[in-house]
Amino acid sequence: MSDPVHQQAPTPAVPARAPAAGRITVAVITRNRRASVLRTLDRLAELPERPPVIVVDNDSADATADAVLDHPAGARVLSPGRNTGALGRNLAVRHATTPYVAFSDDDSWWAPGALAAAADTFDAHPRLGLLAARTLVGPDAAEDPLNRVLAASPLPPDPGLPGTPVLGFLACASVVRRRAFLDAGGFHPVLFFGGEETLLAYDVAARGWGVAYVPSVTALHHPDPGGRPGRSAAQRRNEVLTAWLRRPVPVALRSTARLVGEAVRREPAAGAALRGAVARFPAALRHRAPLPDRVERAARLLDRRQP
Repeated sequence: MSDPVHQQAPTPAVPARAPAAGRITVAVITRNRRASVLRTLDRLAELPERPPVIVVDNDSADATADAVLDHPAGARVLSPGRNTGALGRNLAVRHATTPYVAFSDDDSWWAPGALAAAADTFDAHPRLGLLAARTLVGPDAAEDPLNRVLAASPLPPDPGLPGTPVLGFLACASVVRRRAFLDAGGFHPVLFFGGEETLLAYDVAARGWGVAYVPSVTALHHPDPGGRPGRSAAQRRNEVLTAWLRRPVPVALRSTARLVGEAVRREPAAGAALRGAVARFPAALRHRAPLPDRVERAARLLDRRQP
């Protein structure tokens, strides 16, 4: 992929930055959601850490890039010229110059002090590769159901990691060690977008880095009430593709059989998910790389906890 056209907005005069500013960058991906991403930038600009921000504009048609450049947050804009989906985060990480990168979507941001806490946590735990934060949703700051799932992870404690070892996270509530993220290859092109987190957690763990849920770090998520069209099908599609990319064949076959059964029963989104999985299946086989035994054992332990 050729390097994108990128621009730097003039940096406004701001108060002295907190110590975290030199350690952590916030990476945001967006597409045709100008008002939403500007709201996110408003919140990021208010943080005491004053983090540098990189926004990847996935080929918006609503002048998002220009609006971001005019925003006082002083974000850097990367414009790949096409919709790169979750791979836009890979692009942002490659261009970041700090050791840690926090991800936000165009409908999420970080609580004051969260980025400093995340940077301190990474500094104190050199084997930590990916931090899954606690997520609070909407104006009422409701607990995301995923918080409880992550906190109840059956994986055994690891003295080298903070919090709870996990193999899952929410992308817009996660922080990565830049070196670990690049070592793992970032988000995978076969998945593109939707439920892409599990595969990255597998790949980070497969390379010896730790993945942990640290609820003392908080992300704030304000999704649109109606959700995003096609998200459910993409997530179900990518669940099957992730199995074929990294899990043993019997596990992948069971995952595929479940989706086929759902499609036969005409369950919502199942047909679209199955068609998408079939279309991407040859690419998944080309990129297949089964997990190391220790990570597969952890994945099986988590499988047994699934409903």
